[in-house]
Amino acid sequence: MVGLMSDLSGLMQHEVHLAALSFMGAAYILRIAWLLQFKKIEEMSLPAGTGNGAVLQSFLTVAKPWTIEGVRKNPAFYLQFVIFHLGAAAAIGLTFLIPYRPELLKEALFVKSLRMILGAAFIVGLFRLYRRIADRALRLISTPDDYFALVMMTLFYALGISAVSDNPENLSGQSVLAFFLLAAFFHIYVPFSKIIHYLHYPFTRYYLGKMMEHRNIGREG
Repeated sequence: MVGLMSDLSGLMQHEVHLAALSFMGAAYILRIAWLLQFKKIEEMSLPAGTGNGAVLQSFLTVAKPWTIEGVRKNPAFYLQFVIFHLGAAAAIGLTFLIPYRPELLKEALFVKSLRMILGAAFIVGLFRLYRRIADRALRLISTPDDYFALVMMTLFYALGISAVSDNPENLSGQSVLAFFLLAAFFHIYVPFSKIIHYLHYPFTRYYLGKMMEHRNIGREG
């Protein structure tokens, strides 16, 4: 039984994981090709200014929360955003560390740091799910995909905590197998879900920045 579990875990960590990643990469290439087919919208108004760095400011908005009104009113939302996405980075990183750099998971401080990040992201995920259910305004604009994606991401963090271990023998256990099953599912699911919004980020921020530049707004000051 132990040998079978180890073989399944190895299969998920390598062949299945890489196949799912390849599928996601191909889907992303097709999505980007589709986005590039859209005709650029020409501004009909006269330019109010050029070269004020609005495109760069647009890209850096996520790193400058004080420029967002909603965050200025409630800084906790930005903290949740940071923690949740740090958890995503940690969980994704684990899908490469476990099969290719398992020796790093023998470092107690490194493992504790991963657990703290994933644990905090898990708590934020639960809070976000509660808020989406409890807030009537959010319920009205939420789709089944919103709930499903949030539940799956929160579960991903929980499985990541279980998968992280300073005992090398656990790297082929049930928790690791479940973690990589969900990771493979995400690679196939994400291109067709709202989670793909991060792929659109460079496009939306660039065109918004160009519009701001045309109107001479967005200057850092």
